[in-house]
Amino acid sequence: MLVALALFPILILGDQWHSRAIVDLRDSTGRMVGLGALAVGASAALAYVFRRWPMLLPLAIVAALPFRVPLQAGGDTANLLVPLYLVIAAGVLAVAARDRRATATTGPAGPTAWLPRILAAVVVLYAVQVLYSEDFSKGLQDVCFFFVPFSLVYALLSDVNWSRKLLVAVLWVVAIEAVAFVVVGSVEYLSRSLFWNDQVIRSNEFHTYFRVNSVFWDPNIYGRYLALVAVLAMSALMWARERRDLALLTALVAIVWIGLFPTFSQSSFVALLAGLAVLAALKWSLRWTLAAVAGLAVAGVLVVLLVGGSSKLSPDRINIDTSGRANLVSGGIHLFAQRPVYGYGSGSFPKAYRQHVKTKEIPVSVSHTEPITIAAEQGLAGLLLYAALVLTALWTMAGGLVRHLSVARAAVLATFVALLVHTMAYAGFFEDPITWVLLAVGTSLAAADQRRLAACPDTSAA
Repeated sequence: MLVALALFPILILGDQWHSRAIVDLRDSTGRMVGLGALAVGASAALAYVFRRWPMLLPLAIVAALPFRVPLQAGGDTANLLVPLYLVIAAGVLAVAARDRRATATTGPAGPTAWLPRILAAVVVLYAVQVLYSEDFSKGLQDVCFFFVPFSLVYALLSDVNWSRKLLVAVLWVVAIEAVAFVVVGSVEYLSRSLFWNDQVIRSNEFHTYFRVNSVFWDPNIYGRYLALVAVLAMSALMWARERRDLALLTALVAIVWIGLFPTFSQSSFVALLAGLAVLAALKWSLRWTLAAVAGLAVAGVLVVLLVGGSSKLSPDRINIDTSGRANLVSGGIHLFAQRPVYGYGSGSFPKAYRQHVKTKEIPVSVSHTEPITIAAEQGLAGLLLYAALVLTALWTMAGGLVRHLSVARAAVLATFVALLVHTMAYAGFFEDPITWVLLAVGTSLAAADQRRLAACPDTSAA
């Protein structure tokens, strides 16, 4: 963990040493030294706090997940997860200082043991495939800004003792932040003005509706966050017993829905429905939930075909209705067909798309469909590991829930399914730190349940 913490900024500086942003920092040595000293000082101070009060570390990680800070240098602006990076650095320092005399312990068996191994294989494969990527810098940045630090997040959270007190505190943190974000988004909606993202500002000028993004860069990412919070709140609400809890959680769900609506993020609405379907299956009946989902799917198709005026389907019509994503998906499939085994390399989708797909359109970043992006960039090797990770994660999170229901595990499972569904329309599975947090919490809770059941022969008491 310490090596990773020291290595990834060195790799970024080495790769971008002659870029305008780094040259600008190099020309102002005082600014560079000052930023470095500030980062080290903040990390050391937080490390002391986390070592003295370990419970604050997971709360700080969860609190820092949504916040990106725009950094300007050399005429360019990068929106980085600076608060989260500082918390990660502090957490690594705190754990290294606390566990330097720790002894090895026997880990859990079954899917709970396989999940971190598969996740490690995913990270290693992505890093290796950067070496032949058609966009080396983009792939290296993905490794250094997402895969490596988020691996540290997984490591920091997987060994946490997720007590009821800590889980309730996490829910409070998420709820307070979500309400604050909704307030900001509501102000944007009422004033018809956004704080940032010129692209969304321009698009609002040509639409009959007004999309908000609150403190998030993208309305769809804002919508994803609110949808996940709504699933968490509904998880607690469906099994709440006290009137005070019922009232607070109902109010939270209502506020989050008010904030979610003006994002006009269809992918977020679908993700929310997917998460609620998981909760309905766990609470009531899997059979009737599947029937309801099938009925809604058929109704949705009929609405699109009949009410939406899309009875005459064509590639151009579908591409327009999906905001250009159909072409990105077909282009990604074309790239996969050209290199099905090993792909074009990590982070290469935008560049490979422009060079090898005959189209006038330039993709924003990825195909917006996570499996398609992985297939084009990493080939079958990456696609198989991705499928193995998803299946193992679902197995880990859902194992034993039908016989021994845990509200916390149900909430994690439903939230993970909602996030997974959202990435089918907007990608960003590995690039979202929430994914790694859910994997870590899900693994930890499943392992704790295994230990409780093993220690208690009476399963009803367990």
